[in-house]
Amino acid sequence: MSAKPFAFPIKVIPADIDFMGHVNNARYLNWVQDAVLAHWNKIAPAEEVASKAWVALKHEITYRRPAFLHDDVIASTVLEKVQGARAFYSTVIQRGEDVLAEVKSAWCCIDSTTLRPARLQKEVVKFFFPD
Repeated sequence: MSAKPFAFPIKVIPADIDFMGHVNNARYLNWVQDAVLAHWNKIAPAEEVASKAWVALKHEITYRRPAFLHDDVIASTVLEKVQGARAFYSTVIQRGEDVLAEVKSAWCCIDSTTLRPARLQKEVVKFFFPD
């Protein structure tokens, strides 16, 4: 069961470029984090957004093609499943039809106050998997 994909637009800026003239590989992981957090902030109820935070547990990234300065890039992220306090996402970063990178990532939801793992309640998960 997967949720609806969430599109997160990205504009490549000079700070993203490395010594080889293309986007530094580490920057792709920042984009994944930005896309996942934007997805959470858009879909989750406001009280959940205010009381929870996310930390990355694992990223598995396959680089396909480089991105360059001023490219218009889209990170399409999909929440694949939720297990307790963990969420599993699949993100594809593209420039037009070109796939630049594919990322599988695991995240842990934490309580913003205690910084301890926080299970996502079924009522919250339903916002992401409405059917």
